[in-house]
Amino acid sequence: MLIIVTYDVSTETREGRKRLRRVAKVCEGHGQRVQKSVFECKVNLMQFEELERRLLAEIDEKEDSLRLYRLKEPFELHVKEYGNFKAVDFEGPLVI
Repeated sequence: MLIIVTYDVSTETREGRKRLRRVAKVCEGHGQRVQKSVFECKVNLMQFEELERRLLAEIDEKEDSLRLYRLKEPFELHVKEYGNFKAVDFEGPLVI
């Protein structure tokens, strides 16, 4: 499944800035950054549940926000790209 992860972490305090880095690190381990606080992740159900669990463990629900969007398949019908960003082809080779 393809999911979109978006987050807004309060960075007014030192602890908030650390949380922001930890949330980004968790997301980087599961997908690709497409905006500063937006990631595309191609995961199976077990990976999705792990990602959600890890993100919820990092954020402060009183100060931060987290949204997870699950895109319907086929993804190509629901995602349009414009501009110079080139998404990673999850189905293609990792090394060229």
